[in-house]
Amino acid sequence: VQLQASGGGLVQAGGSLRLSCAASGTSFPIFGMGWYRQAPGKQRDLVATKTRAGSTNYADSVKGRFTISRDNAKNTVYLQMNSLKPEDMAVYYCNAQIRGQDYWGQGTQVTVSS
Repeated sequence: VQLQASGGGLVQAGGSLRLSCAASGTSFPIFGMGWYRQAPGKQRDLVATKTRAGSTNYADSVKGRFTISRDNAKNTVYLQMNSLKPEDMAVYYCNAQIRGQDYWGQGTQVTVSS
């Protein structure tokens, strides 16, 4: 299974970015897909997840600013990030849960300038 993430970059505070992550190499349904982030010197934390059935979970710090969506037919998950803050700056990792196993993408850098 491979997860290919894209969409990171440099944005000014208050701006927006949209991340995408496509999973390939599996014929099994993907239960959960989501995004985690890791800032330098910190642990990797949950940002948002969405199950195949549509249930979502967000970190409190991004509620109201970030929106996760997914296209089950394309095995793709998106993260629309609005009103970005400097504290959102991190490497964002895509995650997929398939048959009880976690798979990770390579990470995409999000840099927010103040």
